Amino acid sequence: MKFLPLIFLFFIILLACKKDKVRFEPTPYQLEIPSHFPAMQIPEDNPMTVEGVELGRFLFYEVKLSGDNTMSCASCHAPQSAFSDANQFSVGIDGILGNRNSMALINLGWQTSFFWDGRSKTLEEQILEPVPNPIEMHQEWKDAVAKLHADVKYRNRFFKAFGEEGIDSSKVAKAIAQFLRTMISGSSKYDVMYKYENSYPLSSSDQTILSTITVEEWAGYDLFKSLSGADCFHCHNGPLMQVQKFSNNGLDATFTDIGRGGITGNINDNGKFKIPTLRNIALSAPYMHDGRFATLDEVIEHYSSGVQQSSTIDPLIEYAFQGGVQLNASEKQLLKKFLETLTDYNFINNPDFQDPN
Repeated sequence: MKFLPLIFLFFIILLACKKDKVRFEPTPYQLEIPSHFPAMQIPEDNPMTVEGVELGRFLFYEVKLSGDNTMSCASCHAPQSAFSDANQFSVGIDGILGNRNSMALINLGWQTSFFWDGRSKTLEEQILEPVPNPIEMHQEWKDAVAKLHADVKYRNRFFKAFGEEGIDSSKVAKAIAQFLRTMISGSSKYDVMYKYENSYPLSSSDQTILSTITVEEWAGYDLFKSLSGADCFHCHNGPLMQVQKFSNNGLDATFTDIGRGGITGNINDNGKFKIPTLRNIALSAPYMHDGRFATLDEVIEHYSSGVQQSSTIDPLIEYAFQGGVQLNASEKQLLKKFLETLTDYNFINNPDFQDPN
């Protein structure tokens, strides 16, 4: 009888270490890319699989990646905010505020740089940063990996996704990157406007949406593209609604955050930041790299009358000399009407992007 406790303990340990019988049979993941989008380039060392995407989705919502098990990637990239943060600055697990607004996670598979200053060149590289960052999730990767490895479900998921034993930060980043590449937004009113304007075939549902687009929304779109109107088209165009570059859009005459210049060391890059997509812009407030504008009206007013000149101001902001494009009240409302057509409710409500737990 005296050995019963030891026998019981042995079986408890055995069960804790148990690994389900799983096989590596990866299923290629078929991305649903809208007809008017360019092809997405997938890294050769991180092919898309159903198992990898599923693992990435669990990890995106996994609080074990933070030091105190309270914070996940989704904490600062919430679906209802177009996978951005509704707060000006995100708060890490130690109560420390960041100094830049969380960028919306939309159509990342087409991006050529990441973060406002572009310091990461790949999605996988970007994902590695928040976990050990002391003002974010504040946990050494070895500790995060140990937590995941202690969970038999994760051990099985990683094996199914990568076909080998073991968990490391690289596999975590690859899995989350696979999931993020599935997060494609391409079914807003704007998409129908773009397809119609560029003679893409329209589906029956597109035809239905087309019939609901108002005169004001079309007028706002014309204003958006006009060189003598809102003049937005230089930096925000095409199906992605952004240009892959860094720009000083006239927020400040002197810089408290030098942005891209802090990465390149080139003074000509001071005050420049990554141009974000305008997709789901009505849902992703606050705006700019520092979240200084709480509403779309404030953003429109900035480009209309608040542009500040500096040595690195983007030359494509052609009316900087007069403070902006000087829209009247009616034009501002038309422009806002158009910007709201970029809202894609299918994207933010897609069940495949929600918390799987």
